[in-house]
Amino acid sequence: MSKILVTGGAGFIGSNFVRMLLLGSDHEIVNLDALTYAGNLENLADVQDNSRYTFVRGDIADAAGMQQVFAQHRPELVVHFAAESHVDRSVLDATAFVRTNVIGTQVLLDQSRAHGVQRFVHVSTDEVYGSLGAWGYFTEDTPIQPNSPYSSSKAGSDLMVRAAVHTHGMDCVITRCSNNYGPYQFPEKLIPLMIANALEDKQLPVYGDGKNVRDWIHVADHCEGIKVAMERGAAGEVYNFGGDAERENLFVVKEILRLVGKGEDLIRYVTDRPGHDRRYAMDSSKARATLGWTPRHTFESGLRATVDWYLQNKAWWERVRSGAYQAYYEQQYGGR
Repeated sequence: MSKILVTGGAGFIGSNFVRMLLLGSDHEIVNLDALTYAGNLENLADVQDNSRYTFVRGDIADAAGMQQVFAQHRPELVVHFAAESHVDRSVLDATAFVRTNVIGTQVLLDQSRAHGVQRFVHVSTDEVYGSLGAWGYFTEDTPIQPNSPYSSSKAGSDLMVRAAVHTHGMDCVITRCSNNYGPYQFPEKLIPLMIANALEDKQLPVYGDGKNVRDWIHVADHCEGIKVAMERGAAGEVYNFGGDAERENLFVVKEILRLVGKGEDLIRYVTDRPGHDRRYAMDSSKARATLGWTPRHTFESGLRATVDWYLQNKAWWERVRSGAYQAYYEQQYGGR
């Protein structure tokens, strides 16, 4: 059993990872999250009373605050999800992305080194690689060529982790994944946004011609990949995780409409996003060969299960859309 500090554990991927570890291992989990707009402790309501789970509210860019967290909890492992992650928001203002994604990562690396953390797992994104043409795949050796302020800030954090390995001899692993989908995803992202809008008979906005291609991975498969990288990955290595599920955005939107029984007349084409990468596709052969990892979900089965989850959990995403979820922390922790 290890004590693991999970940063950003109230977010979409982080909360799925925390739940997986609490229900499928004997690790002790400290969930550190600033609870900005995308952090939602309701995501973990079913495991919040687990004796191996502790929640700490904190800002990873606050060096003094992080020193206290590390000194108090003494984690043996750090799994770092915390990040500003929405491309559209980074186009409007990149400041928070630089502060959290670059400076925050460096603060965590400094504290990990100072407090003897055994391994630091940095969760990154395929977007640091830039954009692909019609053919080919991103490998771990693909040059980093980010095209948005968000992906640039993530690339910066990746390079700070690499520097910690080569300068200070830290044991760090970097994971990069394709587009995630599944339960508890914040409704500004493509799949949950389209599901919610379709269920409410609202228009479904599609950027440009809708032909941008993404490789989709179910969040459970991604979390399993992070877990095996944490356990079996080699120090200093990068591991790609993809779902072998390249789909055009327009195809995904139309499939969602079909699954919820709505017509394609709800689709509305909007002006394309600046710096919108045309295609992502991940080569996960390294993770398959060296970590024994393989995705368990096909896109068709995973999307159907995701749509079913949003149908069954309408109260959750309605609370997120209304902002009511942000009161959950005070309800649960305000008096503690």
